[in-house]
Amino acid sequence: MTVGSGPSVSSDLDQREVRRLLVGRALRGLADGYVAVLLPAYLLALGHEPWAVGALSTATLLGSALATMALGAWGHRWPPQRLLLAAALLMAATGVAFGGLSAFWPLLVVAFVGTLNPSAGDVSVFLPLEHVRLSALAEGHARTRLFARYTIVGSRAAACGALLAGAPAWLAAHAPIGMTLALRGMFVLYGLIGLVVWMLYRGLPPGEAVQTRATRAPLGPSRPIVWRLALLFSVDSFAGGLVVSALLALWLATRFGLSTAEAGAFFFWAGLLTTASQWLAPKVAARIGLLNTMVFTHIPANLCLIGAAFAPSLPVALSLLFVRSALSQMDVPTRSAFVMAIVTPPERAAAASFTAVPRSLAAALSPALGGALFAAGAIAAPLALCGALKIGYDVALWRAFRRHAAGAA
Repeated sequence: MTVGSGPSVSSDLDQREVRRLLVGRALRGLADGYVAVLLPAYLLALGHEPWAVGALSTATLLGSALATMALGAWGHRWPPQRLLLAAALLMAATGVAFGGLSAFWPLLVVAFVGTLNPSAGDVSVFLPLEHVRLSALAEGHARTRLFARYTIVGSRAAACGALLAGAPAWLAAHAPIGMTLALRGMFVLYGLIGLVVWMLYRGLPPGEAVQTRATRAPLGPSRPIVWRLALLFSVDSFAGGLVVSALLALWLATRFGLSTAEAGAFFFWAGLLTTASQWLAPKVAARIGLLNTMVFTHIPANLCLIGAAFAPSLPVALSLLFVRSALSQMDVPTRSAFVMAIVTPPERAAAASFTAVPRSLAAALSPALGGALFAAGAIAAPLALCGALKIGYDVALWRAFRRHAAGAA
């Protein structure tokens, strides 16, 4: 399998590794796609208040952040394959436990220690582990295309997964089971997908094979750059946490009365638009550069989000949100490639972890705030605040790193 022109994935070992990583990303995206939509409905069906959606989303993101931090500090002590296998088993346990519990505090604990993802993107401990392996498989524009492919596979699978959010209502209507039991079954299915991912990752090359391609080292000469990036990324992630998919689904239900199935259909089409934009991202980056692609597609997307917050009708709101979906995620593959391009190869593993940790910590703080704003009746505030903060991040990122843009191919 060739990853575009230029340096590419060539050996049989590399081809098998890329295939397994992409299939694993697709399976996790499928599960995350429906879980993010069903989480509010599940918690409300269990008798919890809307603020619980934000609280559990915060616990989930905070747990992922701490796990990623531990990975950056001590992950070098274990083979990368073993860490991926442990993460897959944790995913399996998370689904089974979440599907079997009802009380808020046990659910909060599972959300904190598990791999549940309330957002459209990948925020789990899988991300830095897989990014490091992918970064060793290609260079230059080929690496950007490989990261784009990885991101596209995940977003396309998440879009299809969003359609599965209508399955519990269909089952409750056509089978002798209640809605709550059908919702529980979807979380158990999440756990079963985790087992499939575990079986898939058992076939990855051992850690020694990865080490021969990319020696890992702690941050050194790139430390100032990485910490500036981490600080800016944390602002972006804090803003994004205000409208994670679970909270956006809650907003659509509260503001316009969308059902779970209707919200799932929206996230499906939005996910397809996101996939198309991520496919275009490396082509745009090859013409205007990674940094310009990140910034100049992000600002219009966030203007649309602010507009949607105050939209007078559902068609206007959905139109603005669809435009946002077509632009807002073009920075994801380019951001990953940009980080890998401006640090030295031995520092890439550390850079992946140390830029992911502040992002996850910042994103963990805001869903609880978003849920509280919803509970207080300020339902437009999370969307408007998210858009404003993200525009500020875009401007600051471009001003801080425009001098590095030429060297980040």
